[in-house]
Amino acid sequence: MASDSAGTINTAEIRERYAQERNKRLRPDGNDQYLEITGALSHYLDDPYTERHEREAVVDHVTVAVIGAGFAGLVTGARLKEAGITDVRLIEKGGDVGGTWYWNRYPGAQCDTAAMIYLPLLEETGRMPSEKYVHGPEILTHCQVIAKHYDLYNKALFHTCVTAMNWDAEAKLWRITTDRGDAFTAKYVTMGTGPLHVPKLPGIPGLRDFKGHSFHTSRWDYDYTGGNSEGAPLDKLADKRVAIIGTGATAVQCVPHLARACKTLYVCQRTPSSVDTRNNEPIDPQWFESVTSETGWQDRWLENFAINQTGGMADEDLVQDGWTDLSKRILSRIVDLPPEKMTPENMLAAFEDADHEKMSEIRQRASEVVDDPETGEKLKAWYRQLCKRPCFHDEFLQAFNEPATVLLDTDGKGVEAITEHGIVIAGKEYAVDCIVYASGFEVGTPHERRAGFDMQGVGNVPLSQHWKHGMRSLHGVHVHGYPNAFLVQMSQGANLVSNYPHNLTEAARTVAAVIRHAEARGSDVVEATAAAEASWLDYIGTSSGFLLDSTDCTPGYYNNEGKERDADSAVPLGHPEGAVAYFTFIKAWRESGEFEGLTFT
Repeated sequence: MASDSAGTINTAEIRERYAQERNKRLRPDGNDQYLEITGALSHYLDDPYTERHEREAVVDHVTVAVIGAGFAGLVTGARLKEAGITDVRLIEKGGDVGGTWYWNRYPGAQCDTAAMIYLPLLEETGRMPSEKYVHGPEILTHCQVIAKHYDLYNKALFHTCVTAMNWDAEAKLWRITTDRGDAFTAKYVTMGTGPLHVPKLPGIPGLRDFKGHSFHTSRWDYDYTGGNSEGAPLDKLADKRVAIIGTGATAVQCVPHLARACKTLYVCQRTPSSVDTRNNEPIDPQWFESVTSETGWQDRWLENFAINQTGGMADEDLVQDGWTDLSKRILSRIVDLPPEKMTPENMLAAFEDADHEKMSEIRQRASEVVDDPETGEKLKAWYRQLCKRPCFHDEFLQAFNEPATVLLDTDGKGVEAITEHGIVIAGKEYAVDCIVYASGFEVGTPHERRAGFDMQGVGNVPLSQHWKHGMRSLHGVHVHGYPNAFLVQMSQGANLVSNYPHNLTEAARTVAAVIRHAEARGSDVVEATAAAEASWLDYIGTSSGFLLDSTDCTPGYYNNEGKERDADSAVPLGHPEGAVAYFTFIKAWRESGEFEGLTFT
C-alpha cells in the first residue's frame, strides 16, 4: 500500500497505486458507457426553470447568427457590437442566456476558477464579483447583464434548437432552420455550442425501471427537494432517502446541501475527486477598486493567471489559487535543477515530484477532515491532480461527518444496477426514494450529436465528413470549406482548460475583427484556405497534446474515458508553446490587419 504521509512520499509506490486504481476503472466502451438522452428518457431534458411559450416562426435575414447563448455566444455578440456589427441574433435551446449556467442551478453551484478571471466582460460592464468564487445565481445574473448591456436580447430566439445550417453558395449566405419552424438566413454564423450543455446518464442496467423520483443535476427539481438555487434549505427531503450517483465537481458542490437535508444520503462513488481547500471570501470593494483602477485590468489578470498556471515566469501571482499553486511548485523544482541536470527527463521528474507532493497533501486532508478513518481513506484520489478536473471545497469532506451521509464506494466498478426500489452495489440493494444523477455532460461524443445538427458547407459537405479523421481548423476558429462560419472554443487554439472563458474572449475578439474587416472592404465571403488549415494542423501537431490526455491517467472526460483514441480520433491539441504563446500569436495576427490564411472575396 502506497504511503504518502508528510516526509514519506515513495514515488515508485505511488505510481503503482495510481496504475492499480486506473486499471480498476478501465472499460472498453469509453464514452458509450453513458446513455444519450432521447426517446423515453427525454423528460430528463425538460426545462424546469422557464416556461416555453409558443411563437410565430421567424423568416428573415440577420448579419450574424450566433449559435448558443452561453459565455461563448455572449462574448462574441458583445465583441461584434463593439466592432459596429449590430444585426446579431442569439439562438439558444434554453429559456434565457447563460448556457451551462442557465442549466446548472443545483444547490451550491459555483465557479472553481476565481471570478475576477472567470466572469467575462467585468470591466466592460462595470461589475464587481461579490466573492472570490461566486455562486451560480450571480453568474447567471452576470450573463443577463451582458445580454442587456449589449442589447443581445433583441432578435434572440430562446427555447430554440437549430436543426440545419446549410451554405448557399449562390446567395453567399447561410440558411438556418430550427425546431420552432424558423427558416431564416445569415451572412455569418458563429458556433458557441460549448462542451457542457448536453446532459448524460450512466448506462446502468435497470435505470428505466426505477419507480421513485429521479432527475439530473442540470435539471434540479426544487419542487421535489424544496429550497432554491439561492441556497434556501432543501426542506422537503427530511424524510427522504436519496442516492447521488457521481462524485465529480457537481457532486462536490451539492452533496453538503443534501447531507444537511436528507434522512439518508447515499453518495455512490466510482472515482473520488481530489478536493483541495477553496478558502472563498467576500471581495472587499476598496481592494477591488484599487486593483481595477487602470484600463485593461481584466486582461492583465487573465494574462497573469495564464502565465502562472502554465508554468511561466511572472513577477507576481494575482489570483493565488490551487491552480497556480501546483504550477508554481513545479516551476520552483525545475528552476532548482543544476544547469547540467536541466534535461527533459529531469524536468518531467520534477513535475511529477511536485504533483506527488500536492496530491499527498490533498489525500492527507481527507484523513484530517473526515472523522471516520475508513471513509476518509476511500475519499482519497489516487491519480495526478490534473488527470481529472481538480475540485476545491470547504464543506464536501465535512459532509461525511453528517449522520445522514453514507459513502457507498464501489472500488472503481460503479453502481451495478438500479431496481424499482433503489440501487445495487456489490450485490446489496439500497432502497431509496430519489436518485440524483450527477453524471455530467457529454464531452467526447461527436460534435454534430452535441450541437444537434450537422453544418453543411461548400458542396453540401457535412462538417462531420470534413472532420471524419478529427477536427480540422485554422487557429481553432476557421474551417476550410465553411465560409463565413466561425468556431468559438478552445481546441486547436490556446487549449487552456483551467480557465475556459479566456479561450472564448480571445476567439470572440478574433471573430469580430475578421467580420469587421470583411464588412469594411465589402467582401461577401471570408474563408480559410486549405493550405493555411493544413499548415496550422501540421504546426500544432508538433505539440505534445493535452498534457494529461494520457493512458497513464484514471479514466475521465479529459482522456476519452481512458479509451485509446483511434487513428480517426484527434487528440485536442493547442499551440506547441502553450496557451500564452497562442494568445500572443492570435492577438498579433488579428491586429496586423493582414489576416494571413484567409481569403476575402
